[in-house]
Amino acid sequence: MKQSRNTAAKSEILKLIDSSDSALSHSDIQSALDDVCDRVTIYRVLDRLVNEDLVHKILTFDGGVKYASCTSCNTKHHHDHIHFSCELCKTVTCIEEVEPSFKLPENYKVKEVNFTVSGVCPECS
Repeated sequence: MKQSRNTAAKSEILKLIDSSDSALSHSDIQSALDDVCDRVTIYRVLDRLVNEDLVHKILTFDGGVKYASCTSCNTKHHHDHIHFSCELCKTVTCIEEVEPSFKLPENYKVKEVNFTVSGVCPECS
């Protein structure tokens, strides 16, 4: 297995995502980094972090993508919790207390699952 490089950009992006209470978009990350690296580097680092299971990618209802820290990752990480998207403040958070389940017909092989629930978060209620 190829060893991943630990660049300054990767360290800063991972630190930013780890310290956030909610998932961050590419533009959130780019704004917070304030010229540490360019937008293409951010995309590359995010892809690398997802492939290394250090962060996970969340598809939002509006077609966007956000990234969150993998605090309880395991080999079935994408199947073991849901994401909650607040319609008012637009935050996306991981809800670890809910374990979703689903059944597929035979001969279907799951590559990735993204459970996202939309509503109003406790802060906005």
